[in-house]
Amino acid sequence: MAEQPKHPLSPYDEYLRATHRLGRMASVVTLILLIGAPFVMGGVLGAAPNLSAAAKGFLAVGLVWTVSSVAEFLIYTPMLGAGGSYLAFITGNLINMKIPCAMNAREMVGAKSGTAENEIISTLSIATSSLVTIVVLALGVLLLTPLTPVLQSAALRPAFDQVVPALFGALAWRYYRKDVRLALIPLAVMSALFILLPSLTSSTSMMIIPSGALAIGLSYLSYRKERAA
Repeated sequence: MAEQPKHPLSPYDEYLRATHRLGRMASVVTLILLIGAPFVMGGVLGAAPNLSAAAKGFLAVGLVWTVSSVAEFLIYTPMLGAGGSYLAFITGNLINMKIPCAMNAREMVGAKSGTAENEIISTLSIATSSLVTIVVLALGVLLLTPLTPVLQSAALRPAFDQVVPALFGALAWRYYRKDVRLALIPLAVMSALFILLPSLTSSTSMMIIPSGALAIGLSYLSYRKERAA
């Protein structure tokens, strides 16, 4: 039988193949650099890491973060697409910067999850966020010494203590206002849970799973109610 001709890939499929190829290569290089850095520094300084101590330290916290990492991958990858996911997980700081940046860019252009538009927009927004972060960090390192007296002044200290709450409050309200009831119920439940069980504050990443499941369940019930009306 004659061999069936292969259908040529569309430009978007070619783009995804190239993205996965480059993303996997970059991920492997990043892992090698992250894991190899302590050994290189230990070899240069003559103080190699204690592997048994490192293994004990990993067992203490690594199992928890492994579960959290898998949960974040399953939650964030459909939102960011292939290119955005590779960039976000390699550069880090997803919750504080990458996710809000990608979501804001997606809403500005009206792109939906799982579409080619969302793939391109997420990749461009996260790449821009990463470049801006690098520039800001470089400027911070260069200006750290001359600005230290100003940054450590007593007048600015209260402001710096409120930076993170102000950031998350501003970002959260953008989404809360779309459906206040849907936002307040998970917020109230998780707040009560953290108050009753303060030990959970050390596992906030893992608590994304039950809070996300609660939000999804409430959204589904709201959707069913609207369809039945």
